[in-house]
Amino acid sequence: MSEVDTSALQYVFPAELLKHFTIVQSGIKTDEPTGEDYLEVVFEEQNELPEGFSKEDYESKGFFSKRVQDSPLRGRAVFLELRKRRWRHKVSGEQITRDFTFLAKGTTFTAELADFLKQRN
Repeated sequence: MSEVDTSALQYVFPAELLKHFTIVQSGIKTDEPTGEDYLEVVFEEQNELPEGFSKEDYESKGFFSKRVQDSPLRGRAVFLELRKRRWRHKVSGEQITRDFTFLAKGTTFTAELADFLKQRN
């Protein structure tokens, strides 16, 4: 995969998304069956607990992710992988995730991506 300058991608995606997610990987890949190039960008949610929860009580327990096709960019397919973080209560085992409903409503994401951001678990 040929890398893409992530600082340039900061101008392509909504500021609301970049406030909570970091671009951890990006690049041009080639689809084997078709030979077509596409852009893939991987976002990872920052390790910041939702408001009202304490770092003393919760610990990050990994991610769940979704890969979706976004709107094309300059005629090239774009695939986004979003890794939403989950936290676990150290005593009870309760798992929480951040509510991104506000983000999905306020942007022009594809329906599939907006649905993933709205998911609570």
